[in-house]
Amino acid sequence: MRDIPVGNGSFLVTFDDKYQIRDVYFPHVGQENHSEGFPFRFGVWTPTKFSWTFSDDWSRSLKYLPETLVTDVTLENREIEVRIECNDTVASHDNIFLRRVRVTNLNTAPREIRIFLHHDFRIYENKVGDTAYYDPETGSLIHYKKHRYFLIKTEPQFDSFATGRKAFRDKEGTWRDAEDGTLSGGVVTEGSVDSTLGMHLQIDAGESREFFYWIAAGTSYADVAALNEHILDQRPQVYFDYTANYWRAWVNKNDADLGDLPSDVIELYKRSLLIIRTQIDNDGAILAANDSDVTERATDHYSYLWTRDGAFVANALDLAGYADAARRFFDFCAKVVHPNGYFLQKYNADGTVASGWHPSWNAYEQSPMVPIQEDETALVIWALWQHYDRYRDIEFANRLYRDLVVPCADFMCDFRHKPSRLPAPSWNLWEDRRGIHTFTCASVVGGLRAAAGFASLFAELDRAAKYAAAADEIVDAMREHLYSKEHGRFLRSLHFNSGEHYEPDATVDASMFAMFYFGVFTPDDPMVTGTMAAIRDRLSVPGGIARFENDGYMRASSDVAGNAWFICTLWLAEYYIATAKTKEDLEPALDILKKVASQSRASGVLSEQIDPVTGAQISVAPLTWSHSTYVAAVHNYLSKVSSF
Repeated sequence: MRDIPVGNGSFLVTFDDKYQIRDVYFPHVGQENHSEGFPFRFGVWTPTKFSWTFSDDWSRSLKYLPETLVTDVTLENREIEVRIECNDTVASHDNIFLRRVRVTNLNTAPREIRIFLHHDFRIYENKVGDTAYYDPETGSLIHYKKHRYFLIKTEPQFDSFATGRKAFRDKEGTWRDAEDGTLSGGVVTEGSVDSTLGMHLQIDAGESREFFYWIAAGTSYADVAALNEHILDQRPQVYFDYTANYWRAWVNKNDADLGDLPSDVIELYKRSLLIIRTQIDNDGAILAANDSDVTERATDHYSYLWTRDGAFVANALDLAGYADAARRFFDFCAKVVHPNGYFLQKYNADGTVASGWHPSWNAYEQSPMVPIQEDETALVIWALWQHYDRYRDIEFANRLYRDLVVPCADFMCDFRHKPSRLPAPSWNLWEDRRGIHTFTCASVVGGLRAAAGFASLFAELDRAAKYAAAADEIVDAMREHLYSKEHGRFLRSLHFNSGEHYEPDATVDASMFAMFYFGVFTPDDPMVTGTMAAIRDRLSVPGGIARFENDGYMRASSDVAGNAWFICTLWLAEYYIATAKTKEDLEPALDILKKVASQSRASGVLSEQIDPVTGAQISVAPLTWSHSTYVAAVHNYLSKVSSF
């Protein structure tokens, strides 16, 4: 789990709950993690004891300064009588991580306190062949390999330093060298290396000393040296002030009328927008989450673009008035779409195809398969139409129509299960089963109707009629094949075992909110109300709404349907919003918004799930989709309020 991420779209730094830097991404958000999740330690020496701030001797408060991407961190150790207050940020327009450190001597006598900052780079995501050295020209420590350079410096100048071997034979690293309060001063080391610098501060009783620390990231020595010179010319405090002011202006730029929303809901809404921005690469990819801890249980991570998640996030940004980020996402999609008109499971931030587990070959039937979740294709087109409908940027729409909309819509028209007229089997949004899914069908209807809108806009009436007809056929087929009169609600899916044989899956699944959300059926249609009642009644667990019945993923207790997911809980709020006829009808939705705000971490971060037993956030954090779903729900709530 990660907290207080700071970034600018090309340089992202994340922390764990102990305030250790754990992930350093450059030059893309989510791509090239130059720490591989290993901690950058923070140590404090006093004449009586040395202590790492990750130890249980420290109390910690990890927050942000209001309406900024500048952290507000307080660390305190009563045993050694030291308080440390830190602010961290990544400069809004330069690849510089900055930290301001204020150290207070809580002792009744003057004394020296030494601060040690450790760096465990694994450049290009491996520890082999790195170099760390002291550079006298810049007075800095530099780690580099090939085209990646990281320059580390302080003001005032650090008093001691060491470079050395780590994770090699009996060498743990230079952080161990710091524990006696004195660094060896090794000036250069190659191979598997780390470094530590020391600040020696003479502080009177009850007084404080302050220093600045920064890491400049670049692709050459000249890059980082120039950034270092720029910091020294502009002054570190000016960078802090500029960056804080920039983010305050950014999060308030649209002067959104937030009505009479409670202050905690407004605070999480704004924090969500800022956190979402840290997870978006400047080239357009919207990353699901950047938390390398997940690799310990999955041997992979969430630092990828799933176009489904990206489409939901882009739509939330559009609702909030951040059209530029959404446009960059759609441009990215136009570059990576498959020649056959669909999106693969996930992508890296540079546009390359990411790791995946959807097979292209059916070993049982000895036949090829399309390795996709079709909703990922449909939702990009749906979100693009929502974007156009809001901003009416016809030049932008025209640019993407031929390269993105038409091939995807043609694919959705053709990728059909002919006996039922539903979309052909593909993987579901949870990526755990293949079949014909209610969520996927609803998203395809939304995507095809969006494509029909674009075709009409550009006077291609035959195409518009084709896409609209295909959407209507799927709606009729959903009534026939996916609605269960026996259960009085929709089925989750039709599960295909082999050939054309399938079995209905009546599992209650929160994703079936899609039926009204994408306009397939009206919110008050009895088929929808029966389904949503089942979701509310059978998926409610302590903490919110579970994904589906008997969800085994990271399951905390067999006594409930599964863990609560923030997105699923907020989808129920969307239903309350959609069906409200009076402002009083919106109270259940507002209660959910307030509940989610109360469940956020002190920093405002939302993870993927809530443990129904302990109430703690679990799985990756922050999850971009959790934050975007909150933003969308707030806007849809306000829109409904204004309609009364």
